[in-house]
Amino acid sequence: MNQGQVKHSTFTIERILPASKERSFAAWANSESKRKWFACHDDWKTVEYTLDFRVGGSESNLVLTPAGGRHVFEGRYYDIVTNERIVYAFGMYVNDIRISVSLVTVEFESIVPGRTKMLFTEQIVLLQDPNKKEFSLENEVRGRMEGTNAGFDRLEKELS
Repeated sequence: MNQGQVKHSTFTIERILPASKERSFAAWANSESKRKWFACHDDWKTVEYTLDFRVGGSESNLVLTPAGGRHVFEGRYYDIVTNERIVYAFGMYVNDIRISVSLVTVEFESIVPGRTKMLFTEQIVLLQDPNKKEFSLENEVRGRMEGTNAGFDRLEKELS
C-alpha cells in the first residue's frame, strides 16, 4: 500500500492587531470569539466546534464545504502563558484522511497602546493524500498560508 510522501515546512505570519495584547490573546482563548474568526473560508459551514483553552485542553472544528467535503481540525494545547504565548499541535483531516500535523507557536507583543504584534509560526508535516497524484510542497504550504491569513483577516475585523 502506498502511504504517500511526507514533506516538511515552516512558515511565519506577522500581524499588527488593532487591540491590546489582552484583547488579542482573549480572541484566541474565548470559544465564542474564536469560532467567529477561525474558519478559513466564508462559504464553509461550521458544524461542530469545541474549545477547552488550557494546558492539556483540546480544540476541534468540523466544517463542511459547499461541495459537501468534510474538513476537521483537532488540536491540543501544550503551553499557554496568558497574554504572551500559546503553543499547540494539531492534525488536519479532509474527508477522514489526515493531510497534515503541525506545531504552532503564537506570540503577542505590545507595540503601542491598543496595537499588538502577533507572530504565528507553524511547523508543518504535510502528508500526501493517497488519492492525490500531485503533491507540491510549495502549493500545499501556499494553500495553508492563504487559509490561515483569511482567518487572521477575520480576527482583525473581530478586534476592530
